[in-house]
Amino acid sequence: MTDSADGERFRLLYELGCAFVAKTDLAELVPFVIAKCREALNAESASVLLLDRERNEFYFPYVSDENAKVAGVLAQLRVPADRGIAGAALISGKPLIVADAQNDPRFYRNVDTETGAVTRNIIAVPLTSGRGIIGVLEVLNRRGGLSFDPDDVALLEAVSGSVTIAIENARLYEQLRSSEATLLTQVSVLRRDLARDRRFAEIVGSGPEMEDVFHLMESASASFITVLIEGETGTGKELVARGIHRASARGEGPFVAVNCAALPETLLESELFGHRRGSFTGALRDSPGVFRAAAGGVVFLDEVAEMPPRMQAKLLRVLEQEEVIPVGDSFPVKVDVRILSATNRDLKQEVERGAFREDLYYRLSAFPIRVPPLRDRREDIALLASRFVANAADRHQKRIAGIDPSAIDLLMKFDWPGNVRQLRNEIDRAVALAHEGDTIGPYHLSPTLRGAPARSPITRPSSNARALAAPSDTDAANFSANAAATIQPLREARSEFEAKYISEALRRNGFNVSRTAEALSISRPALQEKMKTYHLR
Repeated sequence: MTDSADGERFRLLYELGCAFVAKTDLAELVPFVIAKCREALNAESASVLLLDRERNEFYFPYVSDENAKVAGVLAQLRVPADRGIAGAALISGKPLIVADAQNDPRFYRNVDTETGAVTRNIIAVPLTSGRGIIGVLEVLNRRGGLSFDPDDVALLEAVSGSVTIAIENARLYEQLRSSEATLLTQVSVLRRDLARDRRFAEIVGSGPEMEDVFHLMESASASFITVLIEGETGTGKELVARGIHRASARGEGPFVAVNCAALPETLLESELFGHRRGSFTGALRDSPGVFRAAAGGVVFLDEVAEMPPRMQAKLLRVLEQEEVIPVGDSFPVKVDVRILSATNRDLKQEVERGAFREDLYYRLSAFPIRVPPLRDRREDIALLASRFVANAADRHQKRIAGIDPSAIDLLMKFDWPGNVRQLRNEIDRAVALAHEGDTIGPYHLSPTLRGAPARSPITRPSSNARALAAPSDTDAANFSANAAATIQPLREARSEFEAKYISEALRRNGFNVSRTAEALSISRPALQEKMKTYHLR
């Protein structure tokens, strides 16, 4: 080999080395490599034949041929892996050089028949990996009527190791991608099944209205469609959004909620899209914004109807271009988030009066879900109240025996303008007022629910004594009338009330001391002592 030829070969190996470092896409890398090999060996054709072990066949995924028609035919062709010069190289595990293919008994003529080409000489080098031979690197027909020589074989052997590693790595990568896709599909299905089984456990509902909501949530969780959750204040729209997110394929990603009404326009833009340091007073460092912080997850825009018009235009860009421009920056940044939004207004009416962009409305409301108000799902009130009692009792570290049916009756009759949130607050208040071991009764509920004017409760009977009458409106009126004239010391007032209360309890229990003590949840000796103190014998 001449010095010039040596230089060409070394330059080729250098270029191929650079290609293996720079090109990570196998579909680009291997064709580049075999094209360079064909060029360096001054050949008409070069190809990689990979082995299909199950069918014991070679196929041609990578071909570089000066005749595009031949290359196209080879790409569709399969040949027996135990035939031809490539088959002999596969079986022997050694490189082969054939100067006169037409007269070699190992030559497989069907390929020439299919392509219309004439094979004169061949180099076939096995592609050997740690798991065995995966295929053959083959170069055909040196131009100018010349034959290949051992130096050509040495060059292909030097290249074949890198080609083999690249192909094996690509196969492993594809297997990982396939496994990942399969796992993501399985996880998505399992999430939907879990959501279906648990019925989105944080959301309580059993009536037909909530069944419709659950059905829509399941459908929304199986898709990446934008969802608009509509409903009055306090109906639990954020719980619906979180339920959809948890049951979706993005359930492991972040859920970032933003109240569009809570921030002024300038801060809202920075909150959503981020900002560069120094872009405004107080911007001491770069901030990614929630759209980038929620990458791979969900951004929940609560009270989206309150978003200013200029911000609506910027949000529309996010939906259409999937990119944001941070405050103080000129370049867009790609984002990967799903957008769920909520409103307590009629967005269609907001569009009609010009307060909300029509194009944005149609983008956000691709999949609307309306959460019914509590007054339209009264069958859920008792269930919700029981759950809230249990939760509040845990927070207050207090044992509560449940809710009395008479209190449930009052809860059921109320219209709940503040919906589930108002009910939860009502129960929190009742539990805070209750004593250890009490059952929540009407006297624990607010005056609004009892239909009485707002006033501080004077007495709080125990749960076991709930059959005793609570102070009547007449008693309250008399107290109010007398209070202005005479205010007793608290100890005397308490003793007076206790004496009257025990006297009424004795009367209702036929003056049976044991039954009365049980009703008052005190011991018989303690009751006898109080009877003696208040002269009730």
